[in-house]
Amino acid sequence: MLKILIVDDHDMVSQGISRVLQDVSGVTVVGIVHSGEEAIVQSRLLLPDIVLMDVHMPGIGGLGATKEIKRLTPKVKVIALSALEDSLYPVKLLEAGASGYLTKGTNTDELLEALHAVHKGERYIAKSVAQKMALAKYTIDSKGSPLETLSDRELQVAQMIVDCKRSTEIAEHLNVSPKTVSTYRTRIFSKLNIESDVELIHLAVRYNVLGMGS
Repeated sequence: MLKILIVDDHDMVSQGISRVLQDVSGVTVVGIVHSGEEAIVQSRLLLPDIVLMDVHMPGIGGLGATKEIKRLTPKVKVIALSALEDSLYPVKLLEAGASGYLTKGTNTDELLEALHAVHKGERYIAKSVAQKMALAKYTIDSKGSPLETLSDRELQVAQMIVDCKRSTEIAEHLNVSPKTVSTYRTRIFSKLNIESDVELIHLAVRYNVLGMGS
């Protein structure tokens, strides 16, 4: 029996995935949690075969949780789930230890294909994402996106800036102080050689690596 832990801060999403998997023979959902912090704890307690991990969540987020789970329970495999199809997030998740990357628009057949592939020790990237990753090096921005220079947390903050979140909202979402958010903003602008949120949004549009929603 393939044991799955579902991690998503949107209850409708997690319950929807759970209902899909309930009808699949040989697969059982051993838990549903709503944050990266909970995912780390439950991965150690439940020892699932695979964690379906939402990328964009409050607090430590999917990236941070994936790193911790692989450090503490290396045999537990992680498949990341995101609304974004750009190449930056899959690369960062794979570097963090994830075995797969799916979009939230993935159909049931591909979800099951990914689960079985990862369970066998293979890596799996959603077909739509894999195509974009393969074609990325042929785009006019062949040197890559400057956003790749950002740390995981800086990228998380940049995402929320692009989504027009206020500093107080970002601070609450990440469980940090507004002053810390201001520090992250300064670092982001320095690394990207920009001076405003508008310039950051223009970069996001140009390189197609950040999008609305989670």
